[in-house]
Amino acid sequence: MSLPIKGKVKIGSHQENDEGIVDINTTPLIDVMLVLLIMLIITVPLQTQSVAIDLPQGDPPPNEEFKTVTIGINYENALSWDGTPVASLSELDSKIRDFVADHDPKKQVNVDPNRLASYKTVASVLADCQRLGIKRLGISGLDKSVEKQ
Repeated sequence: MSLPIKGKVKIGSHQENDEGIVDINTTPLIDVMLVLLIMLIITVPLQTQSVAIDLPQGDPPPNEEFKTVTIGINYENALSWDGTPVASLSELDSKIRDFVADHDPKKQVNVDPNRLASYKTVASVLADCQRLGIKRLGISGLDKSVEKQ
């Protein structure tokens, strides 16, 4: 036995009401992130580092005069001693030995390489100066190798 149906029946009405919410609820996520942020702020110590420096008191000492020679290295890797050409590294070694023979601590050597000089030549000159006892060694000519803008 079947019952007669009276009135209109909507077939799609239940499907519309049964759909879930598709958007993600971000409130718990934000709460967790804020708690983690607060924990991080509390647990990380402040980055306050200080360095104790004893600054000199009174008048600065007078400038010391150094006897300075310049070893030049041009773009062809030719060496010079205060503008005078040097034939080889062995001749340069003898000039450095003569320069430091009296063990005067107020002597300085400046190396002035051209920006196109090979690294091997510059490194060997610096190593020879160190090996032969030069205590004050400088590299000049940096302003020539930096391109002006």
